[in-house]
Amino acid sequence: MNELIDRLMDMPVRQRVLMLVGGVFMVFFAYAYFIYWPRLDAVSQLRMDLEIKQEDLQKKKELAANLGQAKQELEDLRAALRKAVAQLPDTKEIPDLLSGISAVARESGLEIAQFRQRPEIYQDFYAEVPVEILVRGTYFEVEEFFKQVSQLTRIVNVKDIGMKGPNVVEEDPVKLQTSCSATTFRFLDEEEREKLRQEREKKKKKGRAR
Repeated sequence: MNELIDRLMDMPVRQRVLMLVGGVFMVFFAYAYFIYWPRLDAVSQLRMDLEIKQEDLQKKKELAANLGQAKQELEDLRAALRKAVAQLPDTKEIPDLLSGISAVARESGLEIAQFRQRPEIYQDFYAEVPVEILVRGTYFEVEEFFKQVSQLTRIVNVKDIGMKGPNVVEEDPVKLQTSCSATTFRFLDEEEREKLRQEREKKKKKGRAR
């Protein structure tokens, strides 16, 4: 060891400075290569993980803040669905509904001359059920009938209203012959929707073939 030191001391000053600088450089390089750079990569990875977790935490906070609103919106949608189901009967309920409309006409004091169901008109998920109605009665009885129909739980649209043939009898109220078209609606079941889809596909294929 002393011999090595003596050799270094015998070297010119310039060489000793260069060797000292080289030694310091080697020490710093070894430190950077074996300690600093690996730790720097680890710190960068930890920083990225931290940013990802912070973003995830922020998203969860936002979801938690909106959870009450989301629950309310879900409940509103369920309520709207229940209301829609209540207003659109299925096939089995249609006869009862039509009987109910007929009963409302009689309860309003009207004489039913015609009550005829027309062929259904199919849409994507529901069918229109039109009924031709012809009744006789006073204007106020007809008005009461339309009022009672509008208050039914089920959806019933009344259109094409016509009044004619007033019957004037002494001491009796004037009676009119009133015609209208009442349309209610019903849900199509899965089998009916599939059948409707197949029929539409056949029509499309025939149209393309032409």
